[in-house]
Amino acid sequence: MTGKDPALSAQPPLPKGTQILDVAVSDLERRCRAAVNAGARVQFAYAWFPDGTGDTAELRYVIHAAAGHVPEVWRCRPGELRPPSLAAIAPLVSWYEREITDLCGVAFEDQPQPEPLVLLPGARAARPPLQPGIAPPLAYTPEPYSLPELAGPAHNDVQLLPFGPIRADVFESAQFTFFYIGEGILHYQPHLFFKYRGMEKRFEGVTPELGIVLAERVSAVGSVAHALAYSHALEAAAGCEVPPRAEWLRVLLAELERLYNHLHYFGHLCHTTTLKVGEAEGKYLEELAKQLNAEATGSRFLRSLVCPGGLRREPWLTEVARLLKRIEDELGRYTHMLESTTTHLDRLITTGALGKRLAFDLGATGPIERGSGVDRDPRRDQPYGVYGELPLRVAVREGCDAHARQQVRIAEALNSIELIRAVLEGLPAGPIRTPCRPAAHSEGLGWAESPRGSVYYAVHVDAAGKLARVKIKSPSFSNWRVFPYTVHDTNMMDYAINEASFGLTVAGCAR
Repeated sequence: MTGKDPALSAQPPLPKGTQILDVAVSDLERRCRAAVNAGARVQFAYAWFPDGTGDTAELRYVIHAAAGHVPEVWRCRPGELRPPSLAAIAPLVSWYEREITDLCGVAFEDQPQPEPLVLLPGARAARPPLQPGIAPPLAYTPEPYSLPELAGPAHNDVQLLPFGPIRADVFESAQFTFFYIGEGILHYQPHLFFKYRGMEKRFEGVTPELGIVLAERVSAVGSVAHALAYSHALEAAAGCEVPPRAEWLRVLLAELERLYNHLHYFGHLCHTTTLKVGEAEGKYLEELAKQLNAEATGSRFLRSLVCPGGLRREPWLTEVARLLKRIEDELGRYTHMLESTTTHLDRLITTGALGKRLAFDLGATGPIERGSGVDRDPRRDQPYGVYGELPLRVAVREGCDAHARQQVRIAEALNSIELIRAVLEGLPAGPIRTPCRPAAHSEGLGWAESPRGSVYYAVHVDAAGKLARVKIKSPSFSNWRVFPYTVHDTNMMDYAINEASFGLTVAGCAR
């Protein structure tokens, strides 16, 4: 690494080249501004209690610079000082700071949105829930949400619609508050975390081997990506090398997951534009992909194969090529139909506009950022596994709307088929697992690109070799942060289409 700041004391490098740098509270703003001005992104932030007692919180900021550079981890120990909010410099940090305040009790100076994020209005914790040890039950007295005040000559014409948290069909629990006049949405405010499960707390005191079971269940539709990011973090902590055959097979599993997610996306997006034939065909193709998953792994959600050090067992590959060809034959015709049906395209083009600068500043990830012209993909930029040896094609579109997001996913689905076929043709022989035992007081950082964007895991191992802290950065947490900016000043008729075009999950956000 070059250009080190002499004010920072470099710690011994983490495995895989990631470094921890100590940053003083007084230097956080200057350091963050310099990184952002140089084109870096603060990927996420979290707090933990390294002393094991909950007396002293430590802040961590994970920074990604240009493509090909390993992440940089800033360590800040505020002590009795109140750290400055970095939200004005890197807006995506705002939600992480609010989460840290709710769950770890660290308040930030000049936080632009000091309201609770994870804790519902009226919830009170006797002590921060993520302090080590058993979390106390939360006292709860229902309180109304804090909503913007209405002002101006037309404020009497503004109507308020609280939609949810119970919604029709099989949607997850969330409440969306709309301020609108006629069909025009003036302001939109999502309220998530109704079913916050405390997944990060559940890792506490668990063995690294058992932790993979939790990681696979953070978000069902991202089971492989979460398992990969968690495994990569533990493998970094242990300094172990995954056997080549396991690395190739991990790509196959990750791309099978991407494929069925994107097929579901096409069907659901068609549902919102009332393209019924497109909806039926998309969901039919999704079902074929899930049957392929079950044939290859025994699980429609591809669970129980990925583990730290490689794979638990070999997938059954006999029928994969044949079933994949069946999907491929249908997919080309289907996606051509999506891109040539004017009644469908008319509802997508210009809907949910998200400009490139806004997408980058607010931390959009995956097909959302790439559909807004941000050319980033960890599979290529911070490569892992054997993606560097395969025909990976990163799809980027400049349209910045729902149509561009559809186009990105079409290109990715077709490329997933190409990648799976390349794995089947080039798969090496050999073992599929190596021992992965992180040492006491070790830590690691891992990442993977899920169908919805980048997943990060930061793991800390205690003196007994068990998990002391696991931080999860999920793509839907990032994309829900961005989504409201595409709803303001739009109309009610396009809302469902816009939400579907983001492919969001509440479970992945709330964890």
